[in-house]
Amino acid sequence: MRPYPPIAEHGLIGDLQTCALVSSEGVLDWFCSPRFDSPSVFAALLDHERGGYFAITADAPGPAGEGTGPKGGVTTRQLYLADTAVLLTRFLTPEGVGEVVDLMPVPGEPTATDRHEVVRYMRVVRGTVRFTLRCRPRFDYGRAPHALTLEDASAARFEGPGVTAYLQSVGAVRLVADGHDVRATVTLDAGQKAAVLLTVAGAGGAPPAPAEPAAMAERFTAARRFWQGWIGRCSYRGRWQQMVNRSAITLKLLTYAPSGGPVAAATMGLPEQEGGERNWDYRYTWVRDASLSVRAMRDLGFTDEADAFRGWLQQRLRDGGAPGGEPLQIMYRVDGDPYLTEEVLGHLEGWRRSAPVRAGNGAADQLQLDIYGEAVYALAQSGRTSDVVGYDAWKRAAGLLDWLSDHWDRPDEGIWETRGGRKHFTYSRLMCWVAFDRGIRQAVANARPADLPRWTAERDAIMEQIMTRGWSAERRAFVQHYDSTVLDASLLLMPLVGFIAPKDPRWLSTLDAMDAELVSDSLVYRYDPEASPDGLQGTEGTFSFCSFLYVHALARAGRLDQARYAFDKMLTYANHVGLFAEEIGPTGEQLGNFPQAFTHLALVTAALALDAALDGAAGRAGGRDAVTP
Repeated sequence: MRPYPPIAEHGLIGDLQTCALVSSEGVLDWFCSPRFDSPSVFAALLDHERGGYFAITADAPGPAGEGTGPKGGVTTRQLYLADTAVLLTRFLTPEGVGEVVDLMPVPGEPTATDRHEVVRYMRVVRGTVRFTLRCRPRFDYGRAPHALTLEDASAARFEGPGVTAYLQSVGAVRLVADGHDVRATVTLDAGQKAAVLLTVAGAGGAPPAPAEPAAMAERFTAARRFWQGWIGRCSYRGRWQQMVNRSAITLKLLTYAPSGGPVAAATMGLPEQEGGERNWDYRYTWVRDASLSVRAMRDLGFTDEADAFRGWLQQRLRDGGAPGGEPLQIMYRVDGDPYLTEEVLGHLEGWRRSAPVRAGNGAADQLQLDIYGEAVYALAQSGRTSDVVGYDAWKRAAGLLDWLSDHWDRPDEGIWETRGGRKHFTYSRLMCWVAFDRGIRQAVANARPADLPRWTAERDAIMEQIMTRGWSAERRAFVQHYDSTVLDASLLLMPLVGFIAPKDPRWLSTLDAMDAELVSDSLVYRYDPEASPDGLQGTEGTFSFCSFLYVHALARAGRLDQARYAFDKMLTYANHVGLFAEEIGPTGEQLGNFPQAFTHLALVTAALALDAALDGAAGRAGGRDAVTP
């Protein structure tokens, strides 16, 4: 068991309220309960000694038949059962082949609960395999002690402050105490099975019913049926079916079903540079990220998920504005709570000594004017007209645009949440233009009351301002912020939102400038921190969201050879089960919080755009695909 496996060496399981990461060695090293944004139960990913983990590994026998631990002679492989969130880790040992199947049952109703289950099956398909189990919970990010009660060889209870974890075994697994923790070993032959069930609940609740073999088997069947049934609704039938399906499942796994709010990522504290300080908590709902996901989910046929977030967003507008007087805060907890006080967890050393580890996110208090464009963009993406143009909902949206009419021309912190001071960011202006543009369209199309002369004047003023102050004649490109020559990959969204034609000469020269400065072997940096200081030390990798936006922009610009090549190369950076973190490091390693919803939604939109462009090219060529791979 390696102390800190690579970030990418994990699969994700979840129950649509929280989730867990399982390493390719069979170690569950990240799990928070009862929600994504709750304190951790297992966090060895951030501190191997203090964080806690739940490992099931296979041993290679020594000369006398004694186990020598998981390293000697054991090869592991990990995959998902097709079109599911059921994770399979295979152990290939000199004596046999064993498997651990991990899943979290999805509740029948999306009602918030403090009780969550992790099911871990062990089975042997060839020969004989000896499994070792170690369960070491560390509650509240490893800060809270716990008491162990070993009720018998098949049931243990871990009691921490306000939370209780129950571990039950089925089959030949016999639990024994290991201090305040639990361990077990079990040897299985081909065809034999065993299982353990971890149930985490709030304090004072009734203990779970005894784990029975039939009930455990039903959990597996139900989970597989749920996920295959859900992805079966996907309307995508393009060239990259497997990757798009995996991205859709990942986006679903990262959504808090009781509220409809997606989190930006499953984790906190994973670094953008190994050993660096760019380590943030992404277990919250960003208005920007979630709003952009609405179009992707709708285009895949998942209108219920798209509408659920739009309902979440409407509720935020009903609740009132941010503490600074703005209509919205940039991010919230998954239930809409706006308080995300940032604290440093100094007792955690961080993944491979990448410190500080932060819980909460101080960027919640930043002014980022672009979120109003993304919010209105999301509200306009509706398959059910009454949802977006109901009178009360419309009045709230119109009030947002009236407020923006008075406040769009201000410096802000920008999309990347830099801590280097406010500037007049071009991307922020772009999305303010989107807010007015989509608001005007909705008002006209649905005959709703609106200050159309004012909104139209503000929209046009923003375009004129971007075209004069956001355009650098020297660089022949749109730039990051006014009065600078710094490039910024967020502007790859310009043609996607309709601000500029994808083949406009200004846009094509911007694309060329980005290609020369921000693109490295089809991977795209957000910006150059040396040219535009962001208030933080260290560097970062290429930003995978931007790399997929680059593909999208190339496809829309008609550069299909380049777009397809860049897309296919980008897919090679996915991990072994098709997941992406936030960034790609200089030697191809994944960096940042994992898996990242922003990356997966951009993968989906890039695939859709590239498919459409390739299909169009094939049609113009008389049914032959005129694009070389």
